[in-house]
Amino acid sequence: MSERLKELPADERPRERLLTHGVAALADAEVLAILLRTGAGGSSALSLARSLLAEGWVRLGSLTAPELNRYRGMGPAKTATVLAAIEVGRRMNRQRSLEVISGPMDVVNLVDDMRSLNQEEFRVIFLNTKHRALAVETVFQGGLDSVEVYPREIFRRAVARSASAIIVVHNHPSGEPTPSVADRGLTDRLEAAGDLLGIPVLDHVILGQRHHVSIHQQQIAEFS
Repeated sequence: MSERLKELPADERPRERLLTHGVAALADAEVLAILLRTGAGGSSALSLARSLLAEGWVRLGSLTAPELNRYRGMGPAKTATVLAAIEVGRRMNRQRSLEVISGPMDVVNLVDDMRSLNQEEFRVIFLNTKHRALAVETVFQGGLDSVEVYPREIFRRAVARSASAIIVVHNHPSGEPTPSVADRGLTDRLEAAGDLLGIPVLDHVILGQRHHVSIHQQQIAEFS
């Protein structure tokens, strides 16, 4: 659509629809358009929103500031607004998800954003005695196909948080989550260190784009 939002009838403008009907009544592009406020070159914020969401929210959430700036109509202010809104959603989801971890899918739901990362990250979920998540931390960051992991740093943080157990997670940007020999070796070393310190490693979960693997359960599963 080429018209500006202010030229639409009042009951068709995203902001007015949100205030009248609630945010759940809005389409994805309408929600994003409210953040963008304006489009570019005579096109509406809705048009720009649809362009940004052409590949879905997961893809949008993986874009960096320079990548967002390449879209016509996206300047520093809009880019900052979009990135901040996405991060607010992630942090709210993490806080809401800091519940009892009972299996790999709980882990996946807690760190779902790792599926779209372009580099490997290694995160640790710190748990209390009831296996309730105390915190999730990105402890190490790597490149496209590897990340250096130092067990002493993981357990230093676990001790500082008075964690009773931990779960470790990393992603494979290639999309294929099958554990490598190095992944299994790292799991063995972490489990040995955890047993020595009395902070057991309950699982090592690897995320691909469509599947995840629980090394503890020795199985690969598709995202639901």
